[in-house]
Amino acid sequence: MRGVIFKGNREAEIREFPDPHAGPGEAVVKIRSSGLCGTDLHRYRAAEPTLMITGHEPCGEIAELGPGAPDGLAVGDRVMVHHYRGCGVCEICSMGYEQLCPKGRITYGGGTGHGANADYILVPSRTLVHLHEELTFEEGAAISCGTGTAWNGLKKMDVSGRDIVAVFGQGPVGLSGTLSAKWMGARVIAIDIVPDRLELAHGLGADHVVNSSDVDAVEAIKDLTDGAGATAVLETSGNPGARQQALQCIRPFGRCCYVGIGGPAQVDFNQDIIFKVASVFGSWTFSKAELLEIARFMVEARVPLQKLITHRYDLDDAVEAFRTFDGATTGKCVFVMD
Repeated sequence: MRGVIFKGNREAEIREFPDPHAGPGEAVVKIRSSGLCGTDLHRYRAAEPTLMITGHEPCGEIAELGPGAPDGLAVGDRVMVHHYRGCGVCEICSMGYEQLCPKGRITYGGGTGHGANADYILVPSRTLVHLHEELTFEEGAAISCGTGTAWNGLKKMDVSGRDIVAVFGQGPVGLSGTLSAKWMGARVIAIDIVPDRLELAHGLGADHVVNSSDVDAVEAIKDLTDGAGATAVLETSGNPGARQQALQCIRPFGRCCYVGIGGPAQVDFNQDIIFKVASVFGSWTFSKAELLEIARFMVEARVPLQKLITHRYDLDDAVEAFRTFDGATTGKCVFVMD
């Protein structure tokens, strides 16, 4: 089968790998769509190679089930994958958060386990969840990490129609945050430095867009909120300056959730947290149960997820796909396989 690896220094390559087969407790999923995520770019840009198959947003059909699969799974089922493997039995794994397993984890497509930028993926069958019939494979791939990550950060802050939400960064995760917050009923302010992505954010429902390379984002948000500031902030960029501004722009009793991976930032705990009585959250993707909850919300609220997806590629076009995605002007990019 085909699989995409990174040779280092922004070089992707398609290689041949043996076809996987399911052992006890395992499943082989035929990939129908795999999403590109901003986290992939950390490894794509690194000097060190990633020789495991990349891609941690798998969505497809069960091709093979090993002995001991959970009841309710069958060959041919449409599924998403909660793309982590912990010990499976500790308290945290039992909560569905295998990515936080204290005994260590495998991340499928994250450099420690073969991922979804391939024809097939081999995973524990317990990590599979059914893909709702109203969702496409592309939408399922997006939900499986980037879109789900943004949604779960907003959920932690209990975002609703009461809120004015500022979303820092309008890459695929930030755009997902803008879209999700709007469909949760909030008024949304989208912040980025790339005009193309701000235009995408506006098309996804942002009430206001702010180019933080032209204006001070904190002052712009305060101007748009009659001086009060945002009630909730989702920080998706990982940029140290944005991480500071995310706290600076919230009003008293505001909430801030960090999901973007990046460098250290200085925080004025007195001014921006204690004296604001602020609530600060960290969020790392979601649990297996929350993956189902996210998909259900998208279906029941009829969120137009297809608007997020701006580029589709065949797996054979992986070099072009990552080169384009690295340019930081796209929305969601996905591989689509027959």
